[in-house]
Amino acid sequence: MNAIISASELASALAGPHPPVLLDVRWQLTAPGQPPFDGRAAYAAGHIPGAVFVDLDRELASAPGANGRHPLPDVAEFGAAMRRAGVSGSRPVVAYDGGQGWAAARAWWLLRWAGHPEVRVLDGGLEAWDGPLETEVPEPAEGDFAPAPGALPLLDADGAAELARSGLLLDARAGERYRGEVEPIDRVGGHIPGAVSAPTTENVGADGRLLPAADLRERFRKLGAGDGTPVGVYCGSGVSAAHEVLALAVAGIPAALYAGSWSEWSADPARPVAVGPDPQ
Repeated sequence: MNAIISASELASALAGPHPPVLLDVRWQLTAPGQPPFDGRAAYAAGHIPGAVFVDLDRELASAPGANGRHPLPDVAEFGAAMRRAGVSGSRPVVAYDGGQGWAAARAWWLLRWAGHPEVRVLDGGLEAWDGPLETEVPEPAEGDFAPAPGALPLLDADGAAELARSGLLLDARAGERYRGEVEPIDRVGGHIPGAVSAPTTENVGADGRLLPAADLRERFRKLGAGDGTPVGVYCGSGVSAAHEVLALAVAGIPAALYAGSWSEWSADPARPVAVGPDPQ
């Protein structure tokens, strides 16, 4: 199954006899001191017809803490949220956001990890959609999705450290954060020793859509993936890393997600930190 869907393909699917469940997951990372982005207000101002709003901070993550800024949600609570949105195990799901793709990929990863067999991300997000928008809030019938976690690989801090030594651990943050030149959010800058810089932003073209699969395969090959080497990804809090896992999936390369990511790793002063452009 392809992990992404184009706007034209989505329009056809929505007009067909078995339309997918559509999740609007608009969200943006905001700097400390700045007002948070209001995804629900953006949704209320206009969304793809039939889409249900999903709150990343409240429904796709649990409260920030020692496990990071966006720890995985409680499985039972996540399942209930997805059922409220109309998600069933036998019906396809499409997630979209404002265009960056990070939040939609988080929904994609969580649903796939929890065992849903058919989830895709709208490539390019709402920016790529040229169909109508509506302001009416749908009331979907309760879904029957029952999460069964473990369908996609997941790393904890120890697993990420081991993969950095024995496989390939990709750091999906901006290069300057990887190098430790700036750190606007977390306790300290730098990266997990052995991790390779691979900014998520380099997986998309100027139009905000993922690069072609062949181009993604070549990008990740140059970073050390593609020859059976185990691959893992982390970012600041496990959101943009989900988008990199999505890009790897499009390239045909399975990868594990370190959900706690740098926000968890750097919170523990006992964990080592590397700075500069080199992995070590």
